Amino acid sequence: QLVESGGGLVQAGESLRLSCVASGFRFDDYAVGWFRQAPGKEREFVAAVIWSRGNTNYADSVKGRFTISRDNAKNTVYLQMNSLKPEDTAVYYCAARIVNPGLAVVASTLPSAYDYWGQGTQVTVSS
Repeated sequence: QLVESGGGLVQAGESLRLSCVASGFRFDDYAVGWFRQAPGKEREFVAAVIWSRGNTNYADSVKGRFTISRDNAKNTVYLQMNSLKPEDTAVYYCAARIVNPGLAVVASTLPSAYDYWGQGTQVTVSS
């Protein structure tokens, strides 16, 4: 089970940090991604990390503003979101998929590739 937290209502230019905690398993052999879905739009990739390697990748729209990180002791993945824009408004989801640590270099950006999903947390950015 994945549980997200940290969403909320902020003004443009402000920051939020989202958290994703796994219960019942550890992230050691997983890639963990953040996705978002705005009303009337498809779910889109935001950022991901391959837990064992620490390799990260980002959507172009968030590069330089968002940072994905992990805390091994807490089995938690974070998404630090800075310089938020109104177009970042969406429900943000955490997702996980098993990967081969010896082969995986870059986490998949496709929602269909992920097996486990959280319930989502709302992020609203006002202008």
